[in-house]
Amino acid sequence: MTATATPSHQPHTLLVTDVRQVDGSRVDVSIVDGRIAALGPNLPRDAATALEDGAGALLLPGFVEGHTHLDKTTWGMPWYRNEVGPKLTDRIENERHWRAHSGHDAGVQSLALAQAFLQAGTTRLRTHVDIDTVAGLRHLEGVLATRETLREVLDMQIVAFPQSGVLGRPGTDALLGEALEAGADVLGALDPASIDGDPVRSLDVTFGLAERYGKPVDIHLHEPAELGAFTLGLLLDRVAAHGMQGRVVVSHAFCLGALPERERDALLARLADLQVALLTTAPPSVPVPSLKACLAMGVTLFGGNDGVRDTWTPYGSPDMLERAMLIAMRNGLRRDDDLALAFDCVSSIAARACGFADYGLHVGARADLVLVAADTLAHAIVARPPRRLVVANGKVVARHGAAPAV
Repeated sequence: MTATATPSHQPHTLLVTDVRQVDGSRVDVSIVDGRIAALGPNLPRDAATALEDGAGALLLPGFVEGHTHLDKTTWGMPWYRNEVGPKLTDRIENERHWRAHSGHDAGVQSLALAQAFLQAGTTRLRTHVDIDTVAGLRHLEGVLATRETLREVLDMQIVAFPQSGVLGRPGTDALLGEALEAGADVLGALDPASIDGDPVRSLDVTFGLAERYGKPVDIHLHEPAELGAFTLGLLLDRVAAHGMQGRVVVSHAFCLGALPERERDALLARLADLQVALLTTAPPSVPVPSLKACLAMGVTLFGGNDGVRDTWTPYGSPDMLERAMLIAMRNGLRRDDDLALAFDCVSSIAARACGFADYGLHVGARADLVLVAADTLAHAIVARPPRRLVVANGKVVARHGAAPAV
């Protein structure tokens, strides 16, 4: 049994009492068979109902991690000494070599990090998993095992991701197809111009695979300024041509943070029209899409960590309140209502962008709750207090930042 598994004797009915909603009202939350059955003050209880005293804590929905790489992490391992070169290709080649020769186990490591996400309040998660001609589907198999282990408490989407691109290593496209058949939910892609060197052919392969397997697309686009804008335009052409509206995410999209406003807004208008969402990690060292500009143009922008403590970066945390804070800081947000926009990026907007169903704090939603000792939502984002209680799919998975004793 894992640290987040559920005892077989746990009742189907749970009542979380005396919690504060974001608007300040105090309510109880009744949970039946993993769903929110009622929210309101002084809900009825009986001897068959398990009680959790909220003690006036702030009630939040379970968090959503929109973009991470569970398969790569060194979480819980000895410190990795990072001496990699500065280029993207340096990091790719270094990682491939290290994973092939170190015995890194994507199953063990993805489970460790996924459990850490759960204990910090993340109940829905999209992870990219490397598919390449060296490892084949080995990393995917490890993450599929983690998804199965945690399936009752963590709603996980897996992106089949060609970390070296789809054209440079013959056979990658076939492996991606195998990954989608094996259980990956989403088709990934990477920098069609700067990595694959042929954006037209690269995008044609990606959208051809997506159409063949009936899968959505999530593409890493690191390409800067004009080059990125050119690639993004080609991608949007294919979204329209293949009828993929509402089924494509562009991760990073650094180009949108570097273009003149007129060019940026023209692309944002196309993104909004084609219902293409953007994912940001809000890194401090490169241009990023503006949250408020995206909102003004009707573009969906949501948040994620990217890698968490791996050969690429020593940074990252399984705490999505921290990521919300970093999104707010990167966008110069200080007002309480603006901080709430940053929280939406790791909660309701992320759930909608990824297609996670039945999300939120309403009757009928999947019962994913996080309780924190904070005065307001803005306070919770900035202070990031330990999670007093985490409930996932109606099951208690953490108390005071740790898995409950079973």
